Amino acid sequence: MTAVAPKVEKEEEQVVNPWEVSAGKGGIGYDKLVDQFGCQRLDAATIDRVARLTGRPPHRFLRRGLFFAHRDFNEILDLYEKGEKFYLYTGRGPSSESLHLGHLVPFMFTK
Repeated sequence: MTAVAPKVEKEEEQVVNPWEVSAGKGGIGYDKLVDQFGCQRLDAATIDRVARLTGRPPHRFLRRGLFFAHRDFNEILDLYEKGEKFYLYTGRGPSSESLHLGHLVPFMFTK
């Protein structure tokens, strides 16, 4: 009699890169993304700091939790607090010959 090995399903890893986004079995692991891309969580203290420094309510995208993490945002806030000039480069360029709705989010937020 021949023994049959049980079929073991390999757990699918999440993939997030410029060309593909696919979740593992449990969905997208946002904490894993923060670690993988060297980000920090966008917390209430940072959003409150934006309000304190600007004297205005934070952008609606921040208030509504549209973004969950950041890189170097605290450095930008430090520069703003010191009155130093800085510039923002979104890294967004058209992925085709024309702009589409997906380009609006970084454009609206950066404005």
